[in-house]
Amino acid sequence: MKYIAPVQIISLLLLFGLASCQEPSRVAETSLPLPSHRQLDWQEMEFYGFVHFSINTFTDMEWGLGDESPEKFNPTELDTRQWVKEMKDAGMKGVILTSKHHDGFCLWPSQYTEHSVKNSPWNDGQGDVIAELAEACEEFGLKLGLYYSPWDRNHPDYGKPEYITYMRNQLQELLTNYGDIFEVWFDGANGGTGYYGGANEERRVDKRSYYDWENTYALVRELQPNAVIFGDAGPDVRWVGNEKGYAYPTTWSYLMRDSVYAGMPEYAELYASGQEDGTHWVPAEADVSIRPGWYYHPEEDDKVKTSEELMDIYYNSVGRNSALLLNFPVDTRGLIHENDVQALQEMAARIMRDFSVDLLQDGQVKILSPSKGQHGPENVLNNDMATYWIVNEEVLEVDFGQEITFNRFWVQEHIPLGQRVKSFTLEAKQNGQWQPIASETTIGYKRILRFDDTQATAIRFRVDDYLETPLISQMKVFLADNSR
Repeated sequence: MKYIAPVQIISLLLLFGLASCQEPSRVAETSLPLPSHRQLDWQEMEFYGFVHFSINTFTDMEWGLGDESPEKFNPTELDTRQWVKEMKDAGMKGVILTSKHHDGFCLWPSQYTEHSVKNSPWNDGQGDVIAELAEACEEFGLKLGLYYSPWDRNHPDYGKPEYITYMRNQLQELLTNYGDIFEVWFDGANGGTGYYGGANEERRVDKRSYYDWENTYALVRELQPNAVIFGDAGPDVRWVGNEKGYAYPTTWSYLMRDSVYAGMPEYAELYASGQEDGTHWVPAEADVSIRPGWYYHPEEDDKVKTSEELMDIYYNSVGRNSALLLNFPVDTRGLIHENDVQALQEMAARIMRDFSVDLLQDGQVKILSPSKGQHGPENVLNNDMATYWIVNEEVLEVDFGQEITFNRFWVQEHIPLGQRVKSFTLEAKQNGQWQPIASETTIGYKRILRFDDTQATAIRFRVDDYLETPLISQMKVFLADNSR
């Protein structure tokens, strides 16, 4: 890769500017849905780990049937510190564990069921995977999240009102015994065949009403007020609608939340990308496994995603206004497999290289047009997410003072006041002429554009359409390694 000298001068030219400046108080008077404090905290995490580990790991299945014996659960080298350290080293900020999957097996010694680790040979029945993971998270500074399947193929009362009491009793255990939880993850699977207390049959539930989500969510709020709740309809974070880890070229953080229910067939097509006129702030989370399966299968040891595939996922999730939840199928030893670790390390190294030098940060900044005071264009370069530039029909031009090479463009909105940009254009100045690089739609928390190596002396950014006055918080330019 060719060495690029630091930018000597960066000048910001506001073209076609309005004479008057909109007051911040007027900007704050918005009718747009806005994020809560817990959602803003979650948004900053961006990239965190998922762990699928349970009885399925030892039966070589994706979905257990509910009739598995707890004696099958016996990891020989369980080390949650290894999980967390690898994630921490890769730049992840948290981990979500499958505390109970559809088979009903619990990774903690729940007092409300015998189908748990307390009846396994692991640690002579005295173990608690969640407790060990919570300790590791505290040691390495990662946040802990918990996946909980509302469907239970083992419990005799599933489908009856009594099961809801059981579910809430278990949530009480999970949300009071393991410290702060950053995300409570409810799966959308809702009923089917199973071994319900020995009854091998099919049980269906009313997806809209059975779980009484309003009161279940209220319990989560009471016990973990800072935790976001994940589900198809949120209420805080929504599913991206696929298991590829990809968000959409147009991804809104707004959702018509009251129109969505867990497991609805048309969700992916109609709601997963969000809606411009959505009624609530419910940002997307993109989940994907580092292997074809979610649980560990020995035959997939040579099918781990490459660093190139993982980087495509990163750019199409984090780079498209979504968080990335990357799953690791912990193996029968109780470790993240060496092949998965290697792929993660290579991905992390590439992320570090791609974003190591912001070409807009080196050098001396000179503002050639009148500033707007505390909300002037210089705010896009100050690395302070609390500040922003109020865009009043202007075009932002950044002059490099020399010809440089770049191939990444990073832009963020000030989302505490909503997602506002509907479309924008980026241009490069080459041989004295402006040439288009990209015309895109939404930005949201973060948008990252990838393109071929481009030589230019300046770039120009323009908001073409918006819901309300755009507020741009950050803008960066990088030269990443485009080689494969």
